[in-house]
Amino acid sequence: MNFIISLVGIAVVFVLAYLVSNNKKQIKYKPILIMLVLQVVLTFILLNTGVGLFVIEGISATFTKLLEYAAAGINFVFGGMANPDENPPFFLTVLLPIVFISALIGIAQYIKVLPFIIKYLGLVLSKINGLGKLESFNAVASAIFGQSEVFISVKKQLGHLPDHRLYTLCTSAMSTVSASILGAYMTMIDPKYVIVALVLNLFGGFIIVNILNPYEVTEEEDFVEVEEGEKQTFFEMLGEYIMDGFKVAIIVGAMLIGFVAIIAAINGLFDMIFGITFQTMLGYVFAPFAFIIGIPMNEVVPAGTIMATKLVSNEFVAMLDLSNMKGLSERTTAIISVFLVSFANFSSIGIITGAVKGLHEQKGNVVARFGLKLLFGATLVSFLSAAIVGLLI
Repeated sequence: MNFIISLVGIAVVFVLAYLVSNNKKQIKYKPILIMLVLQVVLTFILLNTGVGLFVIEGISATFTKLLEYAAAGINFVFGGMANPDENPPFFLTVLLPIVFISALIGIAQYIKVLPFIIKYLGLVLSKINGLGKLESFNAVASAIFGQSEVFISVKKQLGHLPDHRLYTLCTSAMSTVSASILGAYMTMIDPKYVIVALVLNLFGGFIIVNILNPYEVTEEEDFVEVEEGEKQTFFEMLGEYIMDGFKVAIIVGAMLIGFVAIIAAINGLFDMIFGITFQTMLGYVFAPFAFIIGIPMNEVVPAGTIMATKLVSNEFVAMLDLSNMKGLSERTTAIISVFLVSFANFSSIGIITGAVKGLHEQKGNVVARFGLKLLFGATLVSFLSAAIVGLLI
C-alpha cells in the first residue's frame, strides 16, 4: 500500500509541474524518464545495499571526523562554555563547525580540485539531463558553494542569459544545499538521509525544470565562462573562506533566533484565540501532501507541521522540530528528513534575488518577478525526493 501511495505522490508532483509548464509541447520526456530511473536506482543502492551502506558510512565518518577537528578550534576559543552531556549550545556544536568546513572548501577550490569536479561532473550530467552545459555546471556548483555564492562564478554570463535559463539556474540553487552546512545537518538528522537527499535533489531539479520550463539550447548559447576572480595568495583565500563560513554561521543563528521566536509568539497567539497552535493548523493544511508522499495516516499532521515549518521559516528550524518530536516512525522520519534537505523556503526568494541583483540589477528584478514560481519548482523537487524515498524504504 505504501508503494502505491508513493507512486501516486510522484504522479501528483508531475501533474502539478505539468499544469504550470510554460511550454508543454517542448517537454523532453526521455531525459525525465532516464533521470527518474537513476533516482530510484541510486536511492535503492544507497539505502538497501552493502555498497550503499559502505558509501554512506564512509561519508558520514568523514564528516564526523571533520566535526571533531572543528571542535578542537571551537573548544580552544569557547572552552568551558559547552556542556556536551547536558544541553550543548546549538551555536557552538552545530553552527560554528561551518567555519572549518568552509575553510576546507576554500582549500579545495584553491588547489583546483573543486573546479575539476564541477567541470567534469557537470559535463556528464549535461549528456543526461537534456539541458545546457551551464545549467549542469551550475547545479553541481550550487551543491558545493550554496544558493547565493554560486552566481558569482557565472556573473559574466548573467547579463546575457535569457529569462528561462536564469530560472533554471535559480531553481537548481534553491533545490540544493551548500557543502559547508552538510556537517550541521548531520548533527540534527541521520547522515544517510542527508546524502540521499543530495543525490535526489540534483536530479530532481533537472526533472522539474524540464517540465516547468522546457527549452532548447543552441550550440552557440551552450558555453560556460566561469568567473575566477582576482588571484589571491593561499592565506588570503583561507582568511576569506574562514570569514565567509563565520558569516554563514552568524546569519543562520540570527535567522533561527528570529524565526523560532516569531513562530513561538504566533503559536501562543493562535492557541489563545483558537485553541490550536499556528504550526498545528499548518500541519492539517499540509497533511494531504504528507500522505501522498508516503507518510502513515496517523502521522500526517505532525509530519505536515514540520514540512510547513520548513517552507515558512527554514530547514534548520524544521530540523530542530523534527529532532525534538518523539514517537515518529522510522519511515516518517526518513521521508521528512529528505524533504527538509534543501533551501526551498520563502526567505530563499529574497536571498537568491539579492545575490543576482548584487551582480546584475536587471536580472535581479527578473528573478524577483518569478520568485513564487521559483519556490514552487524547488518545493516540488523536495516532494519528489521525499516520495521516492517513500517508494523504496
